[in-house]
Amino acid sequence: MNTANTLKVTLIQSDLVWENPAENRKRFEEKIKGLSDEIDLVVLPEMFTTGFTMNASIVAETMDGETVQWLKNLARKKAIAITGSIVIRENDRFYNRLLFVHPSGKINSYNKKHTFTLAGEHEVFSAGTERIIIDYKGWKICPLICYDLRFPVWARNTDNYDLLLYVASWPQPRIEAWDTLLKARAIENMTYTIGVNRVGVDANNYEYTGNTVCYDTLGNCLVKNNQGTEEILIIELDKHQLIETRNRFRFLDDQDKFIFQ
Repeated sequence: MNTANTLKVTLIQSDLVWENPAENRKRFEEKIKGLSDEIDLVVLPEMFTTGFTMNASIVAETMDGETVQWLKNLARKKAIAITGSIVIRENDRFYNRLLFVHPSGKINSYNKKHTFTLAGEHEVFSAGTERIIIDYKGWKICPLICYDLRFPVWARNTDNYDLLLYVASWPQPRIEAWDTLLKARAIENMTYTIGVNRVGVDANNYEYTGNTVCYDTLGNCLVKNNQGTEEILIIELDKHQLIETRNRFRFLDDQDKFIFQ
């Protein structure tokens, strides 16, 4: 596997067309095709083909469906990895599933563990049971989804991962919690932490203002858009800097020891 000291990540903060996968794929393809060839990873929001809908039976796709094939073709063509979550139907169940598509076409997938009960997500979608760590270009990446952010034990850095990644549809009234918790996850796990959120107003009249952001291992903000506008943000992460900071402070060595079940 090719390894890299730096990882150049593109964060796409975008409005979404409600329950219209074809139109959303078209819009994201235009954005992604306009990127430079130096990009390593592109991050899209939660349910980026539909918006945060509970109408899973209407919009669900399979792992052989159009969006998965589109992701694989685009990742190969641009020689980049692409990640974001979509609605997947599998074994007569629905999942809010994050897909991490490598340039080779290989796919890692993560099913959202903490379904959002306030919106009834738990009544429609099956909860995931396993956290994954993705190896990409020598970087260990922990991908999670939206509501997972409120549960720090699930993100606990016991795997020495380098990047904690959240894709989200996090509404404006609770955006202060989004900002605060992302910064806390970066600090407590001594890791780069990225949160990509959508903008716009959905069919349920919920407003989203983005606040897409990247924090470093000490909670310093490296890039952010809190203007509620569509924007493509690009950040270059430095593995040497991450390791140097961890070796200097060694906070992770003093973690409480317990097993999460």
